Amino acid sequence: MDGLLCLDGQALVLIQSLHVSWLDPIVSFYTKLGDAGVLWIALSLVMLLYKPTRTAGTLALAAMILGLLVTNFTIKPLVERPRPWLDWPILPLVTERDPNSFPSGHTCAAFAACVTWLRTLPWKWGRTAAPVLAVCMGLSRLYVGVHYPTDVLAGAIIGALCAWGVWSAYQRYRHSRVGG
Repeated sequence: MDGLLCLDGQALVLIQSLHVSWLDPIVSFYTKLGDAGVLWIALSLVMLLYKPTRTAGTLALAAMILGLLVTNFTIKPLVERPRPWLDWPILPLVTERDPNSFPSGHTCAAFAACVTWLRTLPWKWGRTAAPVLAVCMGLSRLYVGVHYPTDVLAGAIIGALCAWGVWSAYQRYRHSRVGG
């Protein structure tokens, strides 16, 4: 396990060496849009206003709530992995109030929304944009130096699983209404 953690830190230090000064404020701004899931919540709330996207918005909100419970209220307090700058020579571009790093809540919210939208959005461009936005959110967390690669990977997996769980529950509900 120590070897994996060391490799994780070394990978992040390598990523930090790739900074480009003109990109720093852009990535910092984008990553801050993910604070408290604001970007994904706002997009989902807008979807509630339009009938063809109402299911996408509703299920994404449910998946993000589930992801919040799993990451921020369950795993982070249990694991208590410190933020990378506490153990590695990294200067984060943004500040984080939560001292725990594992898993990435920003990435979890992004992937919870993304995977839901992949199944429910009526437009191909929306289903194409969703994973691009989610992957960019995960990468932004590495770029700004507030998460290790495994934090982001775990956040993406948890978010995707939460979306799958909500989608499955929704499908069972729909089936029971039609069949019952």
